[in-house]
Amino acid sequence: MNISQVRSRVSAQPVAIRESHADVIGKPRVPSRLPLRFVIGLGMLLVVVTAALFADHLAPYDMAALNPAASLQAPSAAHLFGTDLFGRDLFSRVLYGSRLSLAVALLAVTVAALPGMLLGMIAGLYSGVVSDSLAFLMDAWLVVPGLLFVIALATTFGRTTIVLGFALGIAGIPLYFRQTRSETLRVRSELFIEAAWSLGANPLHILIHHILPNVLPTMVVVITIQAGGILLAVSAFNFIGLGAQPPEPEWGTLLADGRDYLQTAGWLTFFPGVAIALTVLGLNLLGDGLRDLLDPHNGQ
Repeated sequence: MNISQVRSRVSAQPVAIRESHADVIGKPRVPSRLPLRFVIGLGMLLVVVTAALFADHLAPYDMAALNPAASLQAPSAAHLFGTDLFGRDLFSRVLYGSRLSLAVALLAVTVAALPGMLLGMIAGLYSGVVSDSLAFLMDAWLVVPGLLFVIALATTFGRTTIVLGFALGIAGIPLYFRQTRSETLRVRSELFIEAAWSLGANPLHILIHHILPNVLPTMVVVITIQAGGILLAVSAFNFIGLGAQPPEPEWGTLLADGRDYLQTAGWLTFFPGVAIALTVLGLNLLGDGLRDLLDPHNGQ
């Protein structure tokens, strides 16, 4: 039977049979479309990131320029978000605040995720004393309240955004450790890991080439979802004065500046609050969308 005869017989088969054959041989299944939550969340996050990166060009006024004559002006064409007690343009300060808030949140997520994932993969790959010791250390770590830890570091090293980012990151390491360890234990039981061990692969090779690629998709979802909570924590600690100090325009400090004027100048808290809420919502939608996108059962 020549090639042309084979092609004619395959093409003569019903479409359903041909598709079932394709599934049997492992045809890759991908989502027919991107999840709506992923698209919306990504779009919202891109707007915030763009505002942070190009605040110098988007801000109509100098964020620190004082203008007592324009104190506490309501939102208008000249000042879209109004002005604060010192006549500073609130829209410009919210734009610059996005840069500071995202930077601190990114620092905290990085400090938490990198060591947490590394220790989690090691604890998941090795059973026995190594795994039990790391798990005990992380459980003991969780006993220390995050608020107390942040206050202790801020008191010792100063109330700055960098100290706040490191404090939140260090406090969050156990969360990423647990998630990564759980995923590593699942992957470690697969046959390809046993095959790698039997072929003499060293632990570092298995961690980098086998464990990490299979753990990373799940952890990306976890990191994205947790980033919203980290951003809320950053704003909360800045609100109570444990991070950025005036006149730094972090979203939490902007909320703190306007709390005494809720009835007379509500825009001072409304616009920074909306910026925080929309950014957290975007991160949550993006995380949920990534979970749907990376779930193999969603491919149709």
